[in-house]
Amino acid sequence: MKKYDIFLFDADGTLYDYDRAEEQALKTMFARCGFVYTEKARKIYRDINIEVWSSFERGEMTKDELQTIRFTLLFGYIGVSYDEAEFNKQYLAELGKGTFLIGGAFEICEYIASRGKKIYIVTNGLLATQHARIKYSLIKNFITDFFVSEVVGFQKPDVRYFEYVFERIPPAAKENILIVGDSLTADIAGGKRAGIDTCWFNETGAKNQTNIRPDYEINKLPEIKNFV
Repeated sequence: MKKYDIFLFDADGTLYDYDRAEEQALKTMFARCGFVYTEKARKIYRDINIEVWSSFERGEMTKDELQTIRFTLLFGYIGVSYDEAEFNKQYLAELGKGTFLIGGAFEICEYIASRGKKIYIVTNGLLATQHARIKYSLIKNFITDFFVSEVVGFQKPDVRYFEYVFERIPPAAKENILIVGDSLTADIAGGKRAGIDTCWFNETGAKNQTNIRPDYEINKLPEIKNFV
């Protein structure tokens, strides 16, 4: 098995359990605003959020637009009214408190760091949320640095995002860098455009229905030990 010196990890859905953080943040905000929380409302929000983030990755909307449009659509579906920008602001603060880790995340980060290898987080997430999550999470001491698209100015899968990252990490041949992520369209497609090896974290065993082909596919994070 090929070995790597630098690991680029996506954040949400790869190291961090975004679903749990999202559920907690939505429940808190619904209670605060006097809305009735239901699993149906959560599912509607999740479907909306996936679609608007996909639009963002395709360059069809800005990150500012994304943050308010998702709640405009949600409120329309569930029949409530609230200032979308203010709701989003408070929601992001709550989301940042959700430092839940994916199973095996602590183990693999500790293992990689103990071998003298470098871990960087590469994320399209929102800066305030990601900064808070990383700052207060159990894996913070294993992370060398993190790169948020909001700061970079480009988002995955744009090759310019990766060029920005490469310029700011220790010089390394691309064959020594592996990106690990749960998104075929952002992490894997972006890694391929950037000329580095890719590992699709497919925790649920979903079928790949795209033409994007990762170099590796894993279902559990500790499997990455094979690449260290």
